[in-house]
This record gives sequence, C-alpha cells and structure tokens, in this order.
Amino acid sequence: MRFGISVANFARYADPELIVRWAGLAETSSWDGFFLWDHIAVAEGWDHSDPWVELGAIAQVTDRIAIGPMVTPLPRRRPWVVARQATTVDHLSGGRLILGVGIGNPPEEEFGRFGEPTDDRERADLLDEGLEILKGMWSGEPYSHSGEHLSVARSTFGPTPVQQPTIPIWVAAMWPNRRPMRRAARFEGVFPFKMGTWSVDEVLHLASIMNDFRGDLEGFDLVISGSFLDGSEFGGEYADAGATWYLAVPRPGDTVDDVEAAIRRGPSAQ
Repeated sequence: MRFGISVANFARYADPELIVRWAGLAETSSWDGFFLWDHIAVAEGWDHSDPWVELGAIAQVTDRIAIGPMVTPLPRRRPWVVARQATTVDHLSGGRLILGVGIGNPPEEEFGRFGEPTDDRERADLLDEGLEILKGMWSGEPYSHSGEHLSVARSTFGPTPVQQPTIPIWVAAMWPNRRPMRRAARFEGVFPFKMGTWSVDEVLHLASIMNDFRGDLEGFDLVISGSFLDGSEFGGEYADAGATWYLAVPRPGDTVDDVEAAIRRGPSAQ
C-alpha cells in the first residue's frame, strides 16, 4: 500500500508557498503522493488558493511522488479546460498526475452562489458527460460530443498525455452509495468518503463491491483516507483488506506546525 497526503486549499492551507514547500518535504520524507482539495467558496470570508496553479509548481519541485487534485468537481469546471490542465501537469511532472473527480460539495456554496446547478442528479450527469469528454480529448483522435448538457465540435486535442493509455482517474464516492462506486469501476480507482476511521471490515466490503462491479481488481486503486495516525496504526490491515492507497488528511484541530511535523516524520512514523 502507498501513502499520500491530502491537504485542503482553503483557510489555514490557502498559502501557495506553504503548499509547494510541503510537497517537496513530502517527497524527501518518503511519502508516495501529495494531493490537493479543489474548492472555490467553502465558507464566506475564507481564503482559497487555486490547486491547478499549485500543482504546476509542485510538479517542478518534485521528481517522484504522485500528485493531483483530490478531488476536482468536474461539474463545476469545463471538461475541455480540465483536459488541457491535466495534460499540462502530466507533462510538467513527467507522467505523475492522478486526476481525482467528483460531483462537488457543498452544492449551495460551491455551485448555487455562482448560478451553477445544485441538484445531485444533474451534477452526476454532468460528471458522466465530463468524464466521457476527458477520455475522448485525451485519445489524440478526432473527437466530438453532443450530450444533454455539454457539446464539443469535432476537433483533435494535442498533445496527448505522457501516461498511456490514459491519465489515471480516481472517482469519489460517498460511502456506501453505490452509484458513484459503479461509475468508478469504469476508471482507474475509487476514492470513497466516510466520517470517522475506516474499519477493516468496511475496506473488505468496499473491495468486494468493486470486485463485483469490475470482475477483478487488477490494476485498480482502492483509496481510503483518515488521520495521519490511523494510516500508521492500521496500514497493514488495510492493505491486507485490499486498500492500495491511504491518504492522510489533517484533522480540524491540527495546526500548520502539527501538519508539517507529521509530514516530516514520514508515513511509517506517525
């Protein structure tokens, strides 16, 4: 199992220089990945930074670790823009990008205040169309799309990503909601959210569900998250249950100094 860090892009973590420095520290401290949340307006008065700009900078100060947005709300973004951003970061990083996607949350703050749709079903449909467009544009072949919400005139997108046959996509799911997990089964990984610590039985259940949807789990990532401490305490059991990644997320009470110390200690010494 591999270990990564997942950091918010708002409030105390909205400082781009801090985030880029932490990514470099994560690489030298034996972490396997460094990922950023993608929010634009979680709460009134909070500062936010742009994760895609930060990822471009992170790609230049790291050489080994996987990087990416975890997750970007594709229904709030234009998929042809994300296709271009993702390909650019993939090239800057030498093929280390993992693209996390979801429907976006909280809907009223992140969508409604900007006149974007807040209905869960509509955002899910936008996510499905957006994912289809990403795959089509990354193919390097002439591509067009005409859907209920989105359209792309016939065009050829270039350059293609460094990673072939595709940039890995992890699809977010609210545990234990099955529709997003069924969607994730068509791609390269699933990133389910739940409150509290994952139990080993829950990871086993997740693996069983995804195996049923896919037929096998070969080359597929089961990604869970929790506190820095949980990853160290349960890592071996999670791996035995089928998890391939554990993402450490700062707790609400953690200070910037607390998080930096945890990153510096590395994934096996929390």
